Formats: sequence, structure tokens, C-alpha cells
Amino acid sequence: MTLLHDFLDRAARSRPDSLAVGHGDATLTYRELRRASARIATWLHRQGVRRGDRVVIVAPVDVLMPALLYGCSRAGAVFSVLNPRSPEVAITHVVEDCEPVLVLRDLDEVRKAVACGDEEAVAGPIAVDPVCLVYTSGSTGMPKAVVSTHAQVVFAAQAIQSQLEYLPNDTVFCALPLAFDYGLYQVFLSTLAGARLQLGSAADAGPQLVRHLRACGATVLPAVPAMAAGLARMLARPGTQPPSLRLITNTGAAMQAEVVAELRHQIFGLQVQLMFGLTECKRAAIMPKDEDLRRPGACGKALPGTEILVVDPDGTPVPVGEVGEIVVRGPNVMSGYWRRPELTAHRFPRDEGLFPKLRTGDYGRLDSDGYLYFVGRRDDIYKEHGSRVSVTEVEAAAHRVPGVEAAAVLPPVNGQHGATLFAVTDLSAEQVLALLREQIEDAKAPRSCVVVAEIPLTPNGKVDRKKLSHV
Repeated sequence: MTLLHDFLDRAARSRPDSLAVGHGDATLTYRELRRASARIATWLHRQGVRRGDRVVIVAPVDVLMPALLYGCSRAGAVFSVLNPRSPEVAITHVVEDCEPVLVLRDLDEVRKAVACGDEEAVAGPIAVDPVCLVYTSGSTGMPKAVVSTHAQVVFAAQAIQSQLEYLPNDTVFCALPLAFDYGLYQVFLSTLAGARLQLGSAADAGPQLVRHLRACGATVLPAVPAMAAGLARMLARPGTQPPSLRLITNTGAAMQAEVVAELRHQIFGLQVQLMFGLTECKRAAIMPKDEDLRRPGACGKALPGTEILVVDPDGTPVPVGEVGEIVVRGPNVMSGYWRRPELTAHRFPRDEGLFPKLRTGDYGRLDSDGYLYFVGRRDDIYKEHGSRVSVTEVEAAAHRVPGVEAAAVLPPVNGQHGATLFAVTDLSAEQVLALLREQIEDAKAPRSCVVVAEIPLTPNGKVDRKKLSHV
């Protein structure tokens, strides 16, 4: 398989009548999904979309969304999925940046094409052609697009699936936005496995999450820390019937060990796989199932056929156990940033001018068995009382404080002295800091704490530090 839609063609041949995707009460089998994608490819061509043209999708979640993505792939188009909850200024920026031939804010016309359209041969792509632009936020505020070719997406999805091992009888419940590459890849991983993908919205990951998981018979839940913590709290309530999950995965930020332990306690036989990755390489490292029980703090080994290095500022690999910048090499490293040649040259340098790698800007260490331990992002490492401190380290310690439901750290900026800890708790700020010093060295404890009702999150479920700075 060399093209993205090859995943679907293979699944449609081997499991034509198996359910492929659902949303609400609507479902499509693999046969129906393949036919829908072919009709959409024809419809796109008649709308003037040609090989290499961009298609921006800003539509709410829909059972036809996977068909649209695979239809773009067949037509040789480059799709970019945006969260419809994004500010209009961000959507305008993306449209001006990638200059799409087509912008879809709903799927009404797509639905008509699927119901009444036909199929005709269209000029398709080759493996080195781009297939998607994933916009990701940067330090400048406006998002930049990571460019992925068919070959890169196919390799990454197959390598990830080789470790996660989704099964044909799985139901994967995805309430993550498809604008988030972790959510987007659930489409591809489910198709690779011949599994059923049940699409949900951000609201479905809230107070009704357990009900939705049970209603669709979910066996796999791709989660982010906030979602996992919410699920653990719901399951701890007396009388709550657990879902039939066999696997939970996590990426985007570290999942607290206490949350993982509670989920295992509440869901019999549950396995957990922790991962580390960036949009620029999708997943870089994946833990074997339940390996976190044997290697606390680790986030995995490099994907098969790839390599993770930890280097000093000169790019020289550091000894085992020493902290340095995480560098990724392999076919999972994407092409670079759309129309950002200087940034691409900086983040995707080529050894000897030929061999690409990704400088992640993240810091970590490798153990003697090649397991990666994430320490923090470049912007998340700061000085406190003269000591080098990681946001990740302090947040993990804060989550261990009894009575703290959620916590986030805002590093010092613009010459400020000391970080600020934000905590969701019934404790006082003074009590939180006192108990925190039992979990972490005194010199690393933030100088101040603010008790808040909730920690603001991005649509992808990560801590929104920009909003936090205005609390």
C-alpha cells in the first residue's frame, strides 16, 4: 500500500459488509464507505479540484467525514481539517495561507454527491505527493501547517498500528477533533485494522462519556489526560457501570499515574499504551501495553524503522541517562512546514544536506534499553530558585497532592520571578503549596498558587496556557 486510500480499498475487499464508521445513529459499511469516497472524488473533480489543490474542511463531525478524506486522497487533493470551533481569524489565516480551491463549512453538497452521484476515473496522486496539511499552533500565535505526503502518512499509520494492534472486532470511540492529528489518525488506524470507528464530538467526551462508550460498545479509547481524568472520576462514582474498554491510549501530554491506576482498577482487564509524538512526526515513541507498570515515567521506544536520538546543543548524542534535545529520524518525519522555508530548515535539518531529521525542541533522556523519558518542552523548562525545573515535573507532583483534581503550571515570563501553580481543589492555595513540597524538592516548588474552578483546555484537550495567563 503506497497511497492513503489504499487502506480503504483493502478493507472494502476483505470486510465489505462490516461496519466501518458511525456517528449518532448513522453508519457506513466498508463497501459503502469506499463507494462514497469514489463518488466524492468524482464530485471534487467536477468542482475544479485537481491534483495538488487544497481543500479546507471546517465542518462539524459527520459520518461522511472519513469518506471525504479518502475522496480527497483519490482525487489527489490535499485536505486540511479545521475545528469548526476555531476563531474566525484563525480560519481566515489558514484560507489565506494555503489558498484552497474549495472550503467546506458543511457536508450538504457532499451528502448529495454520495446519494445521487456517480463514479468516473480521475487523475490520482503518487506516493510522494502531499495528502494533508495539519495546522499546529506555534510560538507566534498563528498556526503553521505541517505537510504530509501519502508515503509518510502510510508509513506512520502502519508503524503505529503495528504497536497498538487495533483488531477487526474493535470499536474505536473517537471524540477527539479530526483537526488534531491524534484524532485524524484514528480514521486511518481503524481502516487499517478493519475496525469500526465511532465518531463523537467534544461534548461527547464530557459528563456523558461513559454512556456513549457503553452505547456503542467501545473497546478502544484514544484519550488525552483531561478526558482520562474525567473518565476515572465518573467511574469512581458508586453504581457506575464501566464500559467494555480493552485499550486506552494517550498522547499530547503526560497522563498522571494515579489516573491510569484508577482506570485499571475500575475497568477489568484494561490495557494502557502511552505514547510520545508531535504533529511533525505523528508518533515518535510508543510503550508496549502496560509497560508503564514496569518503567514508570517512560513514554515508549522508537517506532519500528525509525530512530530517536538525544543530543546536546551541538547535535552530538549524549550518554545514556543524560538529558538533551529529542531528535527523530525515519520515514515518519514529515516534509516540513507549508511555505515556511526558514522554519523548515531549522526544525527539519538534513545531515550532509541529504538526510532529514526532526529537531523536536523537546527534552528527554534515553535509558539503556532505548526507552524515552520526556522531561519537558523547550518553552516549559525554566529556573526556580536557581534550579532548572520542568513544567511536566511540577504538574505531575501537583496531581499527587491529595485533594487536587487538576493542576497546571505557568512558567515565569518577561522577567517575572517564579512560576505560578493553578489548581482545581477545595484546599487553600497555602495548603496546596505546603503539600506540594512533600512531593517535590522545595527549590522546585512554585512561589505562588491560584485556586481555580477549572483549568482551561484547547480543543485538543491540552492545557491552554495563553488563557491561563489571563486568569
